[in-house]
Amino acid sequence: MKQENKIIITIILAALIIASSIFFSIRLTGNIVDTEYNSELSSTNNDNNEENDLIGMHIVTKIIDGDTIIVEGKNVRLLGIDTDESGYPCYTTAKERLEELVLNKEVILEKDQTNKDQYQRYLRYIFLDNNNINLKLVEEGLAIARFYPEDIKYKEKIIEAETQARENKKGCKWDKEEQTKPKEINNDDDWSKLIPEDVELDIIGACNAGNYIGKEKIIEGRIVDAYRSKTNTIFLNFEKPYPNSCFTAVIFSSDIYKFPENPENYYYGKTARISGKIKEYEGIPEIILKSVEQIEI
Repeated sequence: MKQENKIIITIILAALIIASSIFFSIRLTGNIVDTEYNSELSSTNNDNNEENDLIGMHIVTKIIDGDTIIVEGKNVRLLGIDTDESGYPCYTTAKERLEELVLNKEVILEKDQTNKDQYQRYLRYIFLDNNNINLKLVEEGLAIARFYPEDIKYKEKIIEAETQARENKKGCKWDKEEQTKPKEINNDDDWSKLIPEDVELDIIGACNAGNYIGKEKIIEGRIVDAYRSKTNTIFLNFEKPYPNSCFTAVIFSSDIYKFPENPENYYYGKTARISGKIKEYEGIPEIILKSVEQIEI
């Protein structure tokens, strides 16, 4: 009887040892898998963070206007400054100067506190040969100081530069003769469809559209931001970003199929003409686009 009890106890102990070995083996394997997964996840997050940061050395591939550039296919807005939009006196001067300074050159992008604006443009200071390009444009009288409250890294220097440029009447922003130059109008040779003589409509600048509510006109200006709402309505804002835009072209979801794919990307940054009856919505003049024939870029 004692011999049988010993055998039973031995079997139970062996079973417990085997079960314990299996349990710890599973835990160990699980830890290895978890470690590998966490390592992979951490790596992915680091990659995303690097992409989101967009800092360090990059090549400028395109100039949108005096305070917006393209870097590696991404829109970058110069922090701390603001330049004229299309149709205003200093637009071309600021844009051409920025092209001269940084186009096709390797620059250093530097962050402040705000990573992107509401239009998903990266907000950065740009440096070339240790020169702060944002500051330089203000010093030359081509831009004014404009900051988000939390972005203060170079705020004092840029505000001081604007004060000096204004007091010395330096550059296009503070030279009265430059300020009073007439608005640039595109030559009709550049357009093939929305020409006043052909469609029997007058052409007006986007920022004058509010003076013609209820009338049919051709609106001309630059689309500085474009947005697709949750209801798939497309808003093309002219000359100034929403909510300060001079004019908005609206494409409702039911008509999107008539336009190029992803209209908000296709038309963004383009100079365009819009034809139709001008309406007003929440204080902003707009034209509803029902057909692609109403817009030309």
